[in-house]
Amino acid sequence: MADWCEGKVIAVTHWTEALFSLKVKAPVRSFVAGQFAKLALEINGERVQRAYSYVNAPSDDELEFYLVTVPQGKLSPSLHQLQTGDSLWVTADAAGFFVCDELPDCETLWMLSTGTAIGPYLSILQQGTGLERFDNIVLVHAARYAADLSYLPLMQQLQQQFNGKLRIQTIVSREENTGSLTGRIPALIENGELEQATGLTISADNSHIMLCGNPQMVRDTQQVLKSTRHMTKHLRRKPGHITSEHYW
Repeated sequence: MADWCEGKVIAVTHWTEALFSLKVKAPVRSFVAGQFAKLALEINGERVQRAYSYVNAPSDDELEFYLVTVPQGKLSPSLHQLQTGDSLWVTADAAGFFVCDELPDCETLWMLSTGTAIGPYLSILQQGTGLERFDNIVLVHAARYAADLSYLPLMQQLQQQFNGKLRIQTIVSREENTGSLTGRIPALIENGELEQATGLTISADNSHIMLCGNPQMVRDTQQVLKSTRHMTKHLRRKPGHITSEHYW
């Protein structure tokens, strides 16, 4: 049974008609960068809940979540209506193993995401701990349109802070955008465009891949990595090359 605490919305950012971020103050317990919490509202007498990754570093007491409104969703349209000062419920304890401590050592760490799943990577990078053992880190954010790249300024700021260790690459699937690749993550791995754009290779010998986002993207990318790069899923009992997050 989840232990819930009441939170207060302290800021709302509407990036597009569907994408928005909430900043919340709530007495949650400490979490590890990359983990997620559950948010909930009382709707028609029922506490409706969904999992959302923390965007903020654990050292930041302003809790931040990046969300998309699903028109027929049970919770997201109501979360979208929240304003500063409104209340919501947050699980006191975070969950998930999409964290640095679970990753094996490697030369290049690839952080691949679609949509709002950029969140856990931003938390990990803003915290900055546990990353010194990687020579290179590549942060990839794929979206449908350029306007959906909400956190690109923060990504660019982080790139400067990491002094050449962090490379960022945006991908847009439904329009051309300067500086972005066009297409889907699995196809851009299969045809080599992602490696060409970043100047780094994806290899079972030197890379570890983190996948977070659309379940179809995760499945398709895993298949491409297995078939073309001979990469395997990473498990505690059997180390591999691919770590994925599933909380849908």
